[in-house]
Amino acid sequence: MVYFRQIHDTRSHSYTYLLADTSGRNAVIIDPVAGEVTLYLSLLDEIQASLSHILLTHAHRADVTWLAELQQATGATLFVGARCPLGDCAVATRVSDGDVIVFGDESLRCLTTPGHTACGVSYLWRDRVFTGDTLPVKPQACDGFTEENPGTLFDSLTRKILTLPDETLVYPGHDFAGRRVSCIAEERDSNAVLTGATRDEFIAKFRVAAAGHELRR
Repeated sequence: MVYFRQIHDTRSHSYTYLLADTSGRNAVIIDPVAGEVTLYLSLLDEIQASLSHILLTHAHRADVTWLAELQQATGATLFVGARCPLGDCAVATRVSDGDVIVFGDESLRCLTTPGHTACGVSYLWRDRVFTGDTLPVKPQACDGFTEENPGTLFDSLTRKILTLPDETLVYPGHDFAGRRVSCIAEERDSNAVLTGATRDEFIAKFRVAAAGHELRR
């Protein structure tokens, strides 16, 4: 038996994902949000599972130090991309492309997907992929972080994410329009940023959106 829950944080418009192999009582959490440790512990208690892995799809400078609280409460190991800026956070395991993370009888495959940040990782589990801020791509709502690299992001999308089977479900890290899930075929065919765009066109669109973001700040 497996357990899957999408948790929406209304303050940050973030999605966190809790997955568990309920027969083995092992769970993983993807992209937990600061200030919600009590909620996560309550959910784990509800399904009588122990958190073994904390997975980050990406991290911005110094925004992961609070994870030590979740680690100390659960004993879970933190997994991050190879170039993740941890600051003073507890020691983490750094993953590479193709690495497999096992929890009970379940497993996730790591896909390195840099671009939004240099340390971007997507996690493939069964028929779904957890992409963080990599996909869906919405430059009109881009964060404007200086580490964003649109060319690298385009490569991650076209060479990794969009090569997955059409029916693969896409679960994002954020969505400000109320969309909780998409699929590869839908994103490939109708994503306004990607449809028909060359690498240079994608970069140009991204830079225009980023410039607009800076003007609005």
